[in-house]
Amino acid sequence: MGTKLYVGNLSFNTTEDSIAAAFGQDSRQVQSVAVIMDRDTGQPRGFAFVEMASEADAQAAIKALDGSQLDGRTLRVNEAQERSPRSGGGGGPRGRRNF
Repeated sequence: MGTKLYVGNLSFNTTEDSIAAAFGQDSRQVQSVAVIMDRDTGQPRGFAFVEMASEADAQAAIKALDGSQLDGRTLRVNEAQERSPRSGGGGGPRGRRNF
């Protein structure tokens, strides 16, 4: 298991500071928090990634926070999965054109 966690079902009002505070309870060490924003609207997308200091802290955070409430929403917390490689392309009407 790694130290990077996926946190889903976040309220759009949840901040990086409130996530860090929740994950840092019970002496767990938080390395970083990244709330993912929509690049078009600039609004939060409802999920974040939290990096913990150790695998033990990550496992403890999952056990403590998965299914718990934060800002009126039930959190979904699990180990983050590596992003699969994206294929190239994009030749449709919205793709980039080279002339």
